Amino acid sequence: MGRIGKLLAAFTLTLAITGTPLMDGFTAGTVFAETNQQRKVKVQEKAGFINVAHRGASGYAPENTLAAFDKAVKMRADYFELDVQRTKDGHLVLMHDNTVDRTTNGSGEVKDLTLKEIRQLDAGSWFSSQYAGEKVPTLEEVLDRYRYQPINILIELKKPELYPGIEKQVALMLLKKGVSFRPGKIIVQSFNHDSLRTYHRLQPWVQTGVLVSLTEYRKGVSDEKLREWKEFSDYVNPNYKLVDDRLVNRVHQNRMKILPYTIRSKATADEVRATGVDGFITDYPELGY
Repeated sequence: MGRIGKLLAAFTLTLAITGTPLMDGFTAGTVFAETNQQRKVKVQEKAGFINVAHRGASGYAPENTLAAFDKAVKMRADYFELDVQRTKDGHLVLMHDNTVDRTTNGSGEVKDLTLKEIRQLDAGSWFSSQYAGEKVPTLEEVLDRYRYQPINILIELKKPELYPGIEKQVALMLLKKGVSFRPGKIIVQSFNHDSLRTYHRLQPWVQTGVLVSLTEYRKGVSDEKLREWKEFSDYVNPNYKLVDDRLVNRVHQNRMKILPYTIRSKATADEVRATGVDGFITDYPELGY
């Protein structure tokens, strides 16, 4: 089966798992036209360096909040990154840690709390009194707020092994909100590469990124791994300490891009940028200009 056949088959599967017709005003003609465009131009984004605001502009506002995402928009980042987990009652919310303890005035694991309980928490005061009362957003809320704004979204599936089926749930949310077929609007990434492979099977037209940890790959990334990853990923996103000219060249030879994380100083930004990376993920978006 050729690539267009695979895309159409995957799209049919996506419709089947929704149990509903196309959403948000899409017709079959417009969707298949956009799918065909994705086949011709797989990655469509701003030319030049890709500036990703880590958990929003988290150097200036509390991470994974609307305040941080608004700041990223104001600072003209190309993307903001966010972390998705699931509540006890099945809602997709934004939280980096498995627990709410560090970034809210509450306690407990995300998976053991309902959306109502999480929405009652203060997610801003830990950062600054200026942000007292900031709420934990849902993924749906963020997609509604930013889908037509001049910024793209990098979605991390955080600990997806804790949330069976979250790949399908995210895929359906992107379809429902009309963003999954917009070239370059969304990238989905994860440290769990099996989960990312599952996501790619559901929506192969959506860009994906393999996150690469320093702990697991301290000895380096093999050519074999790169060949494996390119089957389901468009980006290799490693800890910046793993990045050198050789890794960047090998990623590019495998027709992927590379966005290291997390850059927090100008010295690090300059050093990483000199290796030829395609962009980076930073708490301070001005470092990516």
